[in-house]
Amino acid sequence: MEFGRVTETELSAINFSLPQEPLFNQQILKGKKTGDPKVYIGCAKWGRTEWLGKIYPLKTKEKDFLDHYVKHYNSIELNATHYNIYGAAGIEKWAAKAGAKDFMFCPKMYQGITHRGSLKGKDFIISEFLRGIVAFEKHLGPMFVQVSDAFSPKRKQELFDFLRSLPTDLQFFLEVRHPDWFAKENIRHELFETLQQINVGAVITDTSGRRDCAHMHLTVPKAFIRYVGNSLHATDYTRIDEWINRIKFWLDNGLKELYFFMHMHDETYSPELTVYLIDKLNAICGLTLQKPVFIQPTLF
Repeated sequence: MEFGRVTETELSAINFSLPQEPLFNQQILKGKKTGDPKVYIGCAKWGRTEWLGKIYPLKTKEKDFLDHYVKHYNSIELNATHYNIYGAAGIEKWAAKAGAKDFMFCPKMYQGITHRGSLKGKDFIISEFLRGIVAFEKHLGPMFVQVSDAFSPKRKQELFDFLRSLPTDLQFFLEVRHPDWFAKENIRHELFETLQQINVGAVITDTSGRRDCAHMHLTVPKAFIRYVGNSLHATDYTRIDEWINRIKFWLDNGLKELYFFMHMHDETYSPELTVYLIDKLNAICGLTLQKPVFIQPTLF
């Protein structure tokens, strides 16, 4: 993910502290831990050749990458669906790879819907997109709708009408990026109030160069976090430490589901930071999450 990327020399000057817990979240979190909160950790793609010899056996063919990915993670932020519309047959093959595991695919909405022209008049293409996606069945997690960096609050009514038109039996999250969504309190408040009213989640994006996107607002009792690290820079670890504390607070106060997706500008190192994240979550939040297991080099 290139969004919010800065140079390495700039990292030490950035305040990576997460914002204080918004008062808004008291409407969502009821102050009592739920019986069995669900926590899902994953990456954006499984097709990473950089992981060959690391968490995928060295000679694994690309068609078999997902078979190995599901051994290390319990979810995937599925960016592939942003670039193509997949039929039910293809989706079913992916879902079958997860088998009986509690594994969730979280598809990104097709760019032909969200990034090309108006959001209006897209009923047919939305239906085609969803026709394939629902084939994930029990492995279907939240879908996320990302609008372009240029999509400003001047188009807010178009956006809200679009979100209201989506099926209510499916969970959607929204990611906005234009700075004007966050710069003024009245606009920011209207965005989150509207999302709460229509049961749409708000994606929280934690990336170095756009600290405003780490807004920390929960509009449903579920969190969808897109975390962008910097190739195991020292700040990656201190940022994760802050997230552990916030996640523990959310879980202790009634968060029902958490989806945390690890991104890197260089995805080679995503598994290492995921291990750090999961070790901390397990220790501090009392969880038993699986983590990537690295292939041990042989002596010969």
